Amino acid sequence: MREFHMLSQQNIDIIKSTAPVLAVKGTEITTVFYKNLFKNHPELLHIFNHTNQEQGRQQTALANVVYAAAVHIDQLEALLPAVKQIAQKHRSLQVKPEHYPIVGEHLLQAIKKVLGDAATDEILHAWGEAYGIIADVFISVEKDLYKSAAEKDGGWDGFKNFTVADKVKESDVITSFYLKPTDRQPLPDFKPGQYVTVRLQIEGEEYLFNRQYSLSDAPGRDYFRISVKRETGSENPDGKVSNFLHDQINVGDQIELTAPAGEFTLDLDGKEPVYFISGGVGITPFISMLNSMKTVSPERETVFIHSAKNKLVHAFSDEVQKAEKELTNFKSYCFYGDAAGVDMANEDLYRHGRITKSHLREIVKAANSQFYLCGPASFLKSMINALKEIGVEDSNIHYEFFGPSLEL
Repeated sequence: MREFHMLSQQNIDIIKSTAPVLAVKGTEITTVFYKNLFKNHPELLHIFNHTNQEQGRQQTALANVVYAAAVHIDQLEALLPAVKQIAQKHRSLQVKPEHYPIVGEHLLQAIKKVLGDAATDEILHAWGEAYGIIADVFISVEKDLYKSAAEKDGGWDGFKNFTVADKVKESDVITSFYLKPTDRQPLPDFKPGQYVTVRLQIEGEEYLFNRQYSLSDAPGRDYFRISVKRETGSENPDGKVSNFLHDQINVGDQIELTAPAGEFTLDLDGKEPVYFISGGVGITPFISMLNSMKTVSPERETVFIHSAKNKLVHAFSDEVQKAEKELTNFKSYCFYGDAAGVDMANEDLYRHGRITKSHLREIVKAANSQFYLCGPASFLKSMINALKEIGVEDSNIHYEFFGPSLEL
């Protein structure tokens, strides 16, 4: 992978001096950036998640990245883990090298617009040089990812047509779609925890919609399975794609997918105990991991902790119970906010309320285990803080956002 080139010390000092301003003005800058970007290049709306734009999540995520670049401009290697994670999303969404100059131009314009006279020619030149270096690394990393996805056995470049072979209701809010290649070619292998991008044309909408969904079953099948939560309510006022999938996509219909991507994957060769901690639809990548462990590492010590609002919205409880029979050292716990219809007398399996630090201290037997977390941002923040407080090291905590990565 290409390494970061070094900036001059003068430009490093200039950029680091802008960090305090970016901490305050970052989201304002990225909001102006996206507004002007889409005004001048509306074709990019075929790539971006419109709902994340409307809710401000994409603006906040980019502001965090720009601020991190300013803080670490003299040690950009510290950003490589984030670069790899973002590059996976870019490859899955089909971000290409020709997009980077457009983004760079509009980012510098936004900095100048928001900071006004404070954005001197020196500052804009320094940021322009820094952006060019970071963009070159992204392009280099993504070139390798595109090549790997296309050359893998069964792999492909761009979007490929898949046919819905089955549609299964997993809970009141989650439905699974079993997808097979329309050309009937074999599927590529993937790592448990990876995701695909689904692209849809919705009638009456001007632009295409892209959404990324975790693969919710093990590799090696003749299908990919995604499991989609119907998004409704004040927190998700749009939900156009999830509702379209639930209501309009049926067996025999076709949708487009990119090849699997993602860095949030389980090391199946690992020997340490593994804890899966999920909230709501965050359970989906862990079902892929669990189903993979059945054949690869059935004796590995595994603990599955899931939080759901109630029994009606709890998906995959049957698959977790099946895993309990097939994995020889497995334990699961489920926490319900509303315990109606659940036999709460079995405290070894069911708990009422939220997962707390006290619960984790009771359940976790070895702090040097590997912990995988997935769920809403507030859930992740709570769980990560609780794990750290009971002695788990940062390096043993792995987590995945659904959507743009926000600061925890």
